[in-house]
Amino acid sequence: MFRHRVWVLCVLVISATCGEELNNKTFPGYFIFGTATASYQVEGAWNEDGKGQNIWDNFTHEDPSRIVGNANGDIACDSYHKYKEDVALLKDLGVDHYRFSISWSRVLPTGYSNEVNKAGVNYYKNLIKELNDNDIFPLVTMFHWDTPQPLEDIGGWTNDTIVDRFVEYAQFLFETFGDDVQMWLTFNEPKQTCNGGYGNGILAPGIQSPGVGEYLCTHNVIKAHAAVWHLYDEKYRRRQNGHLGITLDCFFGEPDSDSQEDKDAAERMLQFNYGWYANAIVNGNYPKVMRNVIARRSAAQGLSKSRLPDFTSKEIQFIKGSFDFLGLNYYTVNMVKARGSEVPVVSSWEKDMEVDIYLKEEWPKSSSSWLRIVPWGMRKMLNWMKKTYGDDTEIFITENGVSDDGSSLDDQIRIDYYQQHISGVRDALDDGVNVIGYTAWSLMDNFEWIRGYSECFGLYQVNFTDADRPRTPKRSVEFLKKVMTTRCVTDVCEDY
Repeated sequence: MFRHRVWVLCVLVISATCGEELNNKTFPGYFIFGTATASYQVEGAWNEDGKGQNIWDNFTHEDPSRIVGNANGDIACDSYHKYKEDVALLKDLGVDHYRFSISWSRVLPTGYSNEVNKAGVNYYKNLIKELNDNDIFPLVTMFHWDTPQPLEDIGGWTNDTIVDRFVEYAQFLFETFGDDVQMWLTFNEPKQTCNGGYGNGILAPGIQSPGVGEYLCTHNVIKAHAAVWHLYDEKYRRRQNGHLGITLDCFFGEPDSDSQEDKDAAERMLQFNYGWYANAIVNGNYPKVMRNVIARRSAAQGLSKSRLPDFTSKEIQFIKGSFDFLGLNYYTVNMVKARGSEVPVVSSWEKDMEVDIYLKEEWPKSSSSWLRIVPWGMRKMLNWMKKTYGDDTEIFITENGVSDDGSSLDDQIRIDYYQQHISGVRDALDDGVNVIGYTAWSLMDNFEWIRGYSECFGLYQVNFTDADRPRTPKRSVEFLKKVMTTRCVTDVCEDY
């Protein structure tokens, strides 16, 4: 995809922190580096210039105690007013691309395409122009968790009419921004939207309908994604010459033992996570193991039909192959053990998986309880994707990063994490995995959903007690600046 771009890129030395070898080979010329943010997490200006309300506005305002510190994204990093400063940081960092999302409710306040907010459109036009003027490639996410509230009021992603609304929204984006954007992501981590939003309810919109809601949501997300891909392929690709994919989150699942039961459990965990969406988009249907397990468990509950919806034969053919590349948001490893297939009293996606997961105590900790630092998982995850979805499938790492508490600019933990994980990406390239890019999460500290501002992933520290929201570089900026400029994670590199 990017082989027309020419870069001089770099990456066996021993890591001083973990004892793992670092790959010192240069990256191939098409490989690109960048960083990322998302609209609700950084923009602020939640009710300015005609923006409509979205589910995270409602979720945080309706019950502030849902968020650590009663925080919200009303102001966040104030990137709505500081986008030129943000682009200057990106330029100084030396990125090839910047991944950001468009707020659906900022450009279409009600979620419907017949009401356009010109001020919101101008904001993104100005941001995209600023990026292109500085030779930074815009990688644009259409949906990063922030459904317009009027659409949520009629069922959101569990109401199948949202498929048409999303296609109309996507067409508006292609018409408005597509000549200046060559790479699109339809959805960011839809598993979190669907399971967190409609399953266990810990994320916006906070609907608790486990074992049903998350599957209805996913069914509509997949249909919406496929429809948008076909729309772009048939109407816009030839003129705009872009590419469109989806990005999915997954931890690597490592079997607890060499037993076949645990090996099967680890594979099942990966299929219930990444495969839930990817298998449908690549092959046309949910993973066979998901269909079989959920059907069996549904029958054990006395249900006449599986809780996992079926695609029609026509839908299977329509969905199959509806991608140009697969995005991966990767952070850590889970150990996986098989769990017995008990008759479920209360169903959920987590229980349907029939696994137990845990983190090894000896793995280094971050400031996020779920995130331990396990660099070898990156290479394994990428190789699993190659094995599962084919040698030719292009993979774009759209998030990778580690949290601290944000109190210090001396973030050696982040330097080590990036160095080890980028080395793992280079190892995967040696293994023949078709990885085309790497994106560090995130450009700056921001609103981290239900964790508020208590966990910080940024390369730049943001002072959230200062009305001006000043950005200050952490030590990791200099490290990644060197990586992105020289294309090396070590001082001495071997030619590709």
